Amino acid sequence: MSLTEPEVEIILSGARAAYDGKPVLFGVDLTIRAGERVALMGRSGAGKSTLLGLVHAQARARVALIPQAASLVRTLSVFHNVYMGRLDRRSTLHNLRTLAFPARADLAEVRGVLGEVGLSGEIQAKAGALSGGQQQRVSVARALYNGRPILIGDEPVSALDRLQGGLVLERLASRHRTLVLALHDIALALAHTDRIVVLDAGRIVLDAPARDLDESALVPFYGQAA
Repeated sequence: MSLTEPEVEIILSGARAAYDGKPVLFGVDLTIRAGERVALMGRSGAGKSTLLGLVHAQARARVALIPQAASLVRTLSVFHNVYMGRLDRRSTLHNLRTLAFPARADLAEVRGVLGEVGLSGEIQAKAGALSGGQQQRVSVARALYNGRPILIGDEPVSALDRLQGGLVLERLASRHRTLVLALHDIALALAHTDRIVVLDAGRIVLDAPARDLDESALVPFYGQAA
């Protein structure tokens, strides 16, 4: 490797996976370097979520995760759901105290992160009372608050309109060194990532720089127009 070549963050070689005994991925080779913004695309059932799971497993300690479902604790406040992004980096005593008496510094920091996704006014709201799009933005805020260098997102903006989705992707790119995102919106993928990896029936069928592609090149693989 040359001195100027970014370090390898993730490397999968001949990766295979099955779900309920049914093969999902077949011999996938994938290398992701620091600083890349990678979009995983393909039809439903192509294996995108499974591949994200393998990437996550390899780099778990360096990953901030946005799961496909917002995965919020609905009975807790927005503050507490975002705070969970750093739960494993705080003492047990601090975490227990935060349940009832959050520190002023923690409240201020979480409010600032929520402001980045337009939800600072909802910091005390119960997560379960929010709309689907708001819940997704809370999940994004939790990943931003987590702050680890690799961001893995499974359809992280699927509940947002294209304008909101683009703004959220910009925020993620500004706060995380490397992005690996399953996306269903072709236009967003082309505009906000630098590499497109397309899966079809558990195999990578396209891996190219986003600048070399357009919507017409992706629609045949993806199965729908942007």
